Amino acid sequence: MRPQDVVILIKILISQDQAWQYRDLASSLFLSISEISGSLSRSHISGLIDESKRRVHRQSLMEFIRYGLHYVFPDLPGTMVTGIPTAHSHPFFAGKFKSEINYVWLDENGPVRGLQLHPLYPSVIKAVRKDELLYKILASIDIIRVGRTREMKVAIEELQKVIL
Repeated sequence: MRPQDVVILIKILISQDQAWQYRDLASSLFLSISEISGSLSRSHISGLIDESKRRVHRQSLMEFIRYGLHYVFPDLPGTMVTGIPTAHSHPFFAGKFKSEINYVWLDENGPVRGLQLHPLYPSVIKAVRKDELLYKILASIDIIRVGRTREMKVAIEELQKVIL
């Protein structure tokens, strides 16, 4: 699996009420159609999506995010940069956790200074500007990648509301 595979599966889940095609996913996530196709093939082999590549196996995806994501796609906070708040610094989570340190995805036009986290793939920053729910979910995933136990518990609860 590749990091963008998780983002693509989440985007399918939050877009399930709408008809979508590969090109729709590609344009909304700033990926190529071939990247979408390859990702869905990998996800099918991994058991995270059905044969039609339309229906995500929600329970399997949640188990992977909860128990495997921080092992497969870990991240360590980097240097102080300007960027878009993520993890516990996301506006939704900032009210739930007190912290003197912000985590951000590097973006010179971002509103916050903090320690840099690497998004699951570089163009995800463009995608979250167009989709608030995707942004919140990916911030939750970043909490799982770098957070402490209490923060992770809250992030998992929020993810379960969307995924399950």
